[in-house]
Amino acid sequence: MRHTVPLAPQFYVTAPQPCPYLEGRLERKLFTALHGEHANLLNDALSKQGFRRSQNVLYRPSCSECTACLSARIRVADSRPNRTQRRILRRNAGLTRHVGSAWATEEQYALFRRYLDARHADGGMADMDIFEFAAMIEETPVRTRVIEYRERDEDTGADRLVACCLTDVLGDGLSMVYSFYDPDRPKASLGTYLILDHVRIARRTGLPFVYLGYWVPGSPKMGYKAGFNALEIYRHGRWADIDPNADYSSETNPVEVETISDQVRNISLPEPPVSRS
Repeated sequence: MRHTVPLAPQFYVTAPQPCPYLEGRLERKLFTALHGEHANLLNDALSKQGFRRSQNVLYRPSCSECTACLSARIRVADSRPNRTQRRILRRNAGLTRHVGSAWATEEQYALFRRYLDARHADGGMADMDIFEFAAMIEETPVRTRVIEYRERDEDTGADRLVACCLTDVLGDGLSMVYSFYDPDRPKASLGTYLILDHVRIARRTGLPFVYLGYWVPGSPKMGYKAGFNALEIYRHGRWADIDPNADYSSETNPVEVETISDQVRNISLPEPPVSRS
């Protein structure tokens, strides 16, 4: 007999808290647990619908008065670096890439702490200790890699870690879960370089997309993502090219917000593989 049992995860909503991107607004997240033998299927399906992963949780913004956070991804086949980005690639040509399993190290944590202290000292991760950092890296039920970028010290010959990205391998792309880098190298534009290099990796492995997380119009922290061409945003239930001439300020209009029940009802869940008995 052939049969399938549909996946039916439970969805929850967080309590409102201050938005880290737009002053004076409150954020709220719709989330579900990610675990079990079908975790990769669920991660793939919900990532295509604007969700992001944090350890063993998938979440999507579900704010009661705002829809400004738009999930963004790069269409790899059509992506070409612009003049500034080509300079960034040349500037970082000496870095070597090392792809490993989702395993945290003290060296990574030291770089992570320097990055947070310099860039996000007042953020939600500011107090994260080494054990919480290890959980962020290692608690993953899906295909996850740690991609390190190292620079050779000409005096000692040792490799020094200068950037790192926690990356999920989806069925249709690479999802950049979290990245951090040396804050003392602003001219290297390492954040942009990591994205450009992920596009190269995806292209070489035949994956069509690189998922960047959320683009937030009007937020200085997230505005850089609009600088990549072939960028798509998830809006009104579908992916579409970002329009450089459009005014996305309407995305903060509370009239745009669906009820929680409608949001959950409109989520497409995957069917698990057919089993035989």
